[in-house]
Amino acid sequence: MNQLLVRLVMRRLVSGGTRNGCISSSSAAVMFREVHKPSSESVVMMSSQRLRFSGRWWRMMCSTTSKNSTKSSDVRKEDEKLSGDSVEKMEGEDEVALSSYWGVSRPKITKEDGSVWPWNSFMPWETYQADLSIDLSKHHVPKTFLDKVAYWTVKLLRIPTDLFFKKKYGCRAMMLETVAGVPGMVGGMLLHLRSLRKFEHSGGWIKALLEEAENERMHLMTMVELVQPKWYERLLVIAVQGVFFNFYSVLYLLSPKLAHRVVGYLEEEAIHSYTLYLNDIDRGEIENVPAPAIAIDYWRLPKDATLKDVITVIRADEAHHRDVNHFASDIHYQGKKLQEAAAPIGYH
Repeated sequence: MNQLLVRLVMRRLVSGGTRNGCISSSSAAVMFREVHKPSSESVVMMSSQRLRFSGRWWRMMCSTTSKNSTKSSDVRKEDEKLSGDSVEKMEGEDEVALSSYWGVSRPKITKEDGSVWPWNSFMPWETYQADLSIDLSKHHVPKTFLDKVAYWTVKLLRIPTDLFFKKKYGCRAMMLETVAGVPGMVGGMLLHLRSLRKFEHSGGWIKALLEEAENERMHLMTMVELVQPKWYERLLVIAVQGVFFNFYSVLYLLSPKLAHRVVGYLEEEAIHSYTLYLNDIDRGEIENVPAPAIAIDYWRLPKDATLKDVITVIRADEAHHRDVNHFASDIHYQGKKLQEAAAPIGYH
């Protein structure tokens, strides 16, 4: 039937059945509809083929979905495995060590006795034994106008401190260290910027001042283990640090010799405060509790060290900071720059 219709169409095309020698679009459309009009048998065959194709397509999609779900589950398992591997426990510790894609990790560090080093804020090679032979009675007598300004400024600042803390030497020391850690950081930062700006060396003074700031911060970390600050003391620390940081930054920019002299006198007052602290411990007014673990490791103290040992080494540190800052001020008074004199790096 279909073949007969096709032959008729071809004959009409060849013989030019229309006046213009071509088939009209309407007649062609009719004939094509006739040609492509499926019979009942062809409908059944096409339906079965469609069903078979639909079954194959469904099975293919199901298999693809199952494969994708298997792959996604495998990916999820792999991700969970990686995330699980990224967090691993350090041997002998409860701390969590994160392994990084960037390969940044701290090597395993141990103490001399073979135990794992517990601190991240400082390393064993940064610890030291304080020099307790330093002269605690040294004092810079104010002679020039700027020296007297520095001296009396510090004396005036001591008045509200005495009124607020009285004989609470632990809280006083904590507050003192939050302030004492600022000058070294400010001075080191400004010298660093000056070195970059003027393309000149600092003579090691950047490192020396930053060492001082870090040492004062370690004093604070130790005192926090001994004295838990109250909420109003924390607020006071925030206020005092904000005011003193800006004050000292401007002062150092205007007159470095005055700034270092102020710190020198602050350290003298710190020595005096820690001496009073030790006197109360000796009299039994303050309990001589065991030293915190951080103090034992940082200053290489014996395992049975006490609070008195901790305050003694902190006072020695303050005496060294006193010497460094008075020395730096003297350099400026002589009309020289700090880099012209060797910095006392590692001077504790």
